Amino acid sequence: MKTMYKSEQTGRSMVEMLGVLAIIGVLSVGGIAGYSKAMTKFKINKSMDQISMLVANIRTLFSGQRSYSGLNNTNAVDFGIIPSEMDGGGGLITNAFSGGVSIAATNVTVGGGETKNGGFTIKYSGLGKEACVTMATSDWGSGSSSGLVSMSVSATDAAGTTYSGTDLPVTLINAADKCGCDTPVCSITWTYL
Repeated sequence: MKTMYKSEQTGRSMVEMLGVLAIIGVLSVGGIAGYSKAMTKFKINKSMDQISMLVANIRTLFSGQRSYSGLNNTNAVDFGIIPSEMDGGGGLITNAFSGGVSIAATNVTVGGGETKNGGFTIKYSGLGKEACVTMATSDWGSGSSSGLVSMSVSATDAAGTTYSGTDLPVTLINAADKCGCDTPVCSITWTYL
């Protein structure tokens, strides 16, 4: 009598394994894209909170003064008006996008007369297009009580445009036009009284 051996093979074929790997690859790419988008949104929200905090801290510090004379990055760090995560060391201030932040006193013109160091500016550099458009189109307080006088939106490859208090918030079309940067080289400057 002859015995026959059955050869039962178990496991996955090469085609099945390639299918599983393809599915894992697609899911990974989707996950990475979602994570990147979520991080950008987080950084935008964090930057907007930091700007609001900077404005409040500067106003509080200079509330008893007639002007913002002497306000600059070094003094802002020394007086502790910037959040600790923005301190880049040596008087440098960085934003959530690893770009530079400049704080300075500025002359402002209100009602036809110029006041020396009567206002201050906060400039955020190193913004990508999405961050620039989102931050430019946000309502930073367009009412007269907010003290926001103007906002300048620019990219290194496009001429900057300054929007005055009557043009704020910046329209989506104008922001998309002026935030025409493909690499993180956009900047926004807010001028406050």
